[in-house]
Amino acid sequence: MIMIRSIVASTHVMPFVATRRAAATRSSNLASVHARVAAASGFTYPIIASPYLPFSGASCSDEDDDDNGSSVSSPKGSSIIEDKNDPHTLPRSRRKAHTEQREKKNLESLPVTFADISRANVAIRHGVIRTPCVKSYFLSELLGANIFLKTEFQQFTGSFKERGARNAILTLLREMGEDELRRSGGVIAASAGNHALALAYHGKDLGVPVTVVMPTVAPLAKVDRCRKFGAKIIIEGAHIGESKEYAEKLVSSREGGGLEYVNGYDDPPIIAGAGTIGMEIIEDVPCVDAVVVPVGGAGLIAGVSCAVKTLKPDVAVYGVEPEFAASYIAALGAGKPVPARITPTLADGLAVPTVGSHAFEVARHYVDECVTCTEKEVSLAILRLIENEKMVVEGGGATGLAALLPGAQLDRPELKGKNIVVPLCGGNIDTTVLGRVLERGLAADDRMKNFVATVSDRPGGIARLTTLLGDNGASIKDMYHERAFLHTNIDHVHVKVVVELQGKEHAQQIERALIENGYDPVWDDGSHKNMI
Repeated sequence: MIMIRSIVASTHVMPFVATRRAAATRSSNLASVHARVAAASGFTYPIIASPYLPFSGASCSDEDDDDNGSSVSSPKGSSIIEDKNDPHTLPRSRRKAHTEQREKKNLESLPVTFADISRANVAIRHGVIRTPCVKSYFLSELLGANIFLKTEFQQFTGSFKERGARNAILTLLREMGEDELRRSGGVIAASAGNHALALAYHGKDLGVPVTVVMPTVAPLAKVDRCRKFGAKIIIEGAHIGESKEYAEKLVSSREGGGLEYVNGYDDPPIIAGAGTIGMEIIEDVPCVDAVVVPVGGAGLIAGVSCAVKTLKPDVAVYGVEPEFAASYIAALGAGKPVPARITPTLADGLAVPTVGSHAFEVARHYVDECVTCTEKEVSLAILRLIENEKMVVEGGGATGLAALLPGAQLDRPELKGKNIVVPLCGGNIDTTVLGRVLERGLAADDRMKNFVATVSDRPGGIARLTTLLGDNGASIKDMYHERAFLHTNIDHVHVKVVVELQGKEHAQQIERALIENGYDPVWDDGSHKNMI
């Protein structure tokens, strides 16, 4: 009996002990982050229970975070006369401290500081979802690094914009008072998508009227969703730039009646709200080496880089823009925000002609580098996420991953084996667009190809071609005939064939089979025999 009781007791105690140990580990990580918050900003971080528990995506040591407490004193009998106004007369150790103090003062004068982000984190934590950082086994194997995905597309309205929108409304309520803000007509914004949805949803939740100016090209589904959240919808402008101009004129006119304009990427409370993502990244993946962030108006990367670099300065922060909308890189080249040439892109949520001035001022102090990604890489990233992670992400939300894919700009030796966090910042993609993007992804992955071949126009001519393709495992998706513009033998016809394949090696197999059987295929890029 004694032995039986001992065994039963141990089976009840061990899970409890394991749970206590796991909880102690999470508490230790949180305590470490909270201590760094207080040291960096002087802000006291209260421990508040949240219904959304953080996901500890990595088990790592905090050795890298220990401060080196050693100091070097001035040599005995030094004849140097110390002048506090001239750092060059100070001993080396004090000179370094003087420089760090001066840099800290410069950072504290920025439009958004870490203290602002810390306050935003406390303010919004019960109104937004605490999204996890999930380690991806398949993407880690593909990219040769430990890839953690911050799933911001899981927010109620489908994007990270909720963080900034809620913080902006709460800031106005605190500064103006609830009655005054409502009496003035509430808030107004210009947006075709994510910012409009976020502001409408949290305006309804906080009891603040919301007006949204949307361009004529805004998706009807998003317009209807904003209206269901109780927002007043104004359709004005051929694009978001004209909608923004109309909203700003409305605010300054009598008709506006005191509306407060909320910029979706440049208002300091918006940037601070977005920065809470950076704090969660450090909590969930304390051994993070790099963070790769999509860049549009630069509000997201400004907030995230400020938080990450303050808590862990050795982390590298990379920005990624679509090559057809590189407004942040243009601003870096000019030293200030300037209009950039924008062309249609799969990452339409990042197609901002000019980055925000506040956002740029913050980001340029913290971001290590900004690169671009191609349309092919964006479509491949969306495809990889759907196939491997079962995650549906919009083009703008997938650009961070796109830059890390093989052959992309961040496919670098120094990032191999590192712990990399990629925020997937939005998932609001239209189903019709998604279908087109997936087809582009399959084409970029050599799993869908098209070619033109010349076949006999007599009975059985096309049948021989289709039999050959079938025998080699190719699935015919589409086929088109062209007779009128073929200026060779009257008994021949051009056939354009779209085939579904298994990858590049399969495509090369198909090409060899076509050539061996007397066909001379012209592939989709216009070249002959371009794959062997």
